Amino acid sequence: MQVIRNGSQKARQAPDSYFTGHVRFESSFKGTPPATISGLTVAFSPGARTHWHTHPLGQTIFVLSGKGWCQRDGGLVEDIGPGDIVHFEPGEKHWHGATDTTAMSHLAIAEALDGVTVDWLEPVSQVQYARVKP
Repeated sequence: MQVIRNGSQKARQAPDSYFTGHVRFESSFKGTPPATISGLTVAFSPGARTHWHTHPLGQTIFVLSGKGWCQRDGGLVEDIGPGDIVHFEPGEKHWHGATDTTAMSHLAIAEALDGVTVDWLEPVSQVQYARVKP
């Protein structure tokens, strides 16, 4: 058994190469091989979001606080909030992040396939993001 205590991991800035706006990684875990699961608590400031991306084995996010938006390529933008669970299918192009006025935090969980958990794509443009406003 392993217990990772709240606050024991230093928060770090998410890389600008995969995110737009101010995003922090607050805590993370990774399974011990042969397990391939990993997870990350991510905090998005208002207006912050991921770039478009896919996961070879899918991804599940659990919204912890705030208000956010998520969208799969070609789909409608969904409002998400605390307690909501979103599952993205393997290979499904998508993005997720905070609304333009409210921060959002979520736990993201994915499994690796041949060592890869995510394939990053192009940024969600400001024009695309502005169109999602309800």
